Amino acid sequence: MFFIFSKLLVFIITPLVWIIVLLLFSVFSKNEIRKRKCLKWALGLTLFCTNPFIFDECARLWEIPATGFSELKKYDVGIILGGMSVNDEKMDRVQFYRGVDRMIQAIDLYKRGYIKKIIFTGGSGRLSHPEMKEGELIKPYMIKMGVAPEDLWIENESKNTRENAVFTKTLIEKEKITGNFLIITSAFHMRRGMGCFKKVGIVADPYSTDRYAGPRSFELDNLIVPNISALNDWTNFIHEMVGFITYKIMGYA
Repeated sequence: MFFIFSKLLVFIITPLVWIIVLLLFSVFSKNEIRKRKCLKWALGLTLFCTNPFIFDECARLWEIPATGFSELKKYDVGIILGGMSVNDEKMDRVQFYRGVDRMIQAIDLYKRGYIKKIIFTGGSGRLSHPEMKEGELIKPYMIKMGVAPEDLWIENESKNTRENAVFTKTLIEKEKITGNFLIITSAFHMRRGMGCFKKVGIVADPYSTDRYAGPRSFELDNLIVPNISALNDWTNFIHEMVGFITYKIMGYA
């Protein structure tokens, strides 16, 4: 039930949905004052959510900063949180999303000797096709990219971040895995990820990847020119903030 509710919530909190609803009110409302107000709110929200500079500044406040190699110590296990791919049945291949940086960065750390072994945690996060386990899809790619099979554990039953932590804890206890751990996930997702793993008793350090907020830019096109990609970024960002708050209320993080 929580899984289904979370998917519905993602739709409700999407900024584009708000904008469309406001525009519909401005078109169909019989009250002229309400019409004008809804239109102003729709335009204002559109300008706000398509401004790259505003988004970057908000993301910078939320994201857990990246860690430089000079700041890293050696870790026994790197834990990669899933949510980076989907199986393209028609093309018979995996389609990767922005979050694939988690896997790429983890393999880089592995090859550099910063982590000895890797746990990938991620099953199916989709309401449809629950049989498509992300861990099973990712494993062959990681092996082809140089991770030794004996250095890789796959957890492929979890559907969300809470279950990532719970099922990884079960795997660690079953396989008697010991040592120090490094959580590898997107910078904007790290707060929720670290909170969930800490809650189940896994003490780990963060390693943030695919940051939204890079170096601060005061270029004109970044300051005032609307960018539709910022609207999509806000969707992901608001989803994560609401998810974090929900997890806190539920006692998951």
